[in-house]
Amino acid sequence: MAGTARRRKATDVKIEFQDYYERLGVTREASADEIQRAYRKLARRYHPDVNKEPEAEQRFKSITEAYEVLKDPEKRRRYDELGENWDRISPEDFERYAAGAKQGRQSHRFSQFFRGGQGTGGGGGFSDFFEAFFGPGAQFTGSSYGADGPEWSMRGQDVEAELAVSLEESHHGGRRSFELSTGPQGRTQQYTVTIPKGVTDGNRIRLAGQGSPGLGQGEPGDLWLVVKLQKHPRFRPLKGHDLETHVSLQPWEAALGATVRVPTLSGSAELKVPTGVASGQKLRLRGQGLSKKSGGAGDLIVVLDIWLPKELGAKERELYEQLKEHSKALPPGRLS
Repeated sequence: MAGTARRRKATDVKIEFQDYYERLGVTREASADEIQRAYRKLARRYHPDVNKEPEAEQRFKSITEAYEVLKDPEKRRRYDELGENWDRISPEDFERYAAGAKQGRQSHRFSQFFRGGQGTGGGGGFSDFFEAFFGPGAQFTGSSYGADGPEWSMRGQDVEAELAVSLEESHHGGRRSFELSTGPQGRTQQYTVTIPKGVTDGNRIRLAGQGSPGLGQGEPGDLWLVVKLQKHPRFRPLKGHDLETHVSLQPWEAALGATVRVPTLSGSAELKVPTGVASGQKLRLRGQGLSKKSGGAGDLIVVLDIWLPKELGAKERELYEQLKEHSKALPPGRLS
């Protein structure tokens, strides 16, 4: 059993002092919230419904005893008074403290909590120290662990996992099944998620009740899926719901202007290219980006690239030679 042991005679029974603060891993100055958090963390780890190791149930009883005392302001006050003066307290004073703790608390025996007394000491579910100080009939204010199974309850933990989502799924929405390893044993389970339109990087999708199982009668936690947009061969997500793509132009299209078809997530759209555009220039197609949750869509930013063939036919070379002879314009930064 965890805790510091010091033996002191109270009446005719040797009592083993229990350090409840050490048992929960908190200081004597710990707040009620700190004590509760420490208990819940340990209870999730050692509860018999989750942990099947031989020592788990005994450890669970031990920390539950500590929490039962430290969560109750009056019990904690009595315990602190006793603990601070343990070496100097007389058996008569100890009996007086115990008698005061026993009064008016006979409604629920701790032995019932642990299925009839497989406890940490004495005939009840908790230690001799607890029985002597607070009385064998002390009222347990927590949940019970009855003969028909656990009634002790704690909500299961939420689980968070990354969900890779394609741009098409983000744009159109969809439904997908996937496998994920969750729970204390790490078993792989299959889940189905509905991906709403308009999700972007960092958005969270909640699958209620699909997280870690609860303890006892506790409800399971939730599964939270964090969206991670996958790389796309043609489109790059920008801030918000805007997308970026590249489109190549023939040299004469860049010089004379043109109307070209641009691929989009929904198919294609027409883009009017003005005269005299340069390579790297950006044009905007409004409403052709990712769908938004509230309706509508972001914009598609089109980056223009001037394309030249690697090999020229005879006629093409002749025309380029003519252009070279007749054109007097120089690109910016060129001296000759």
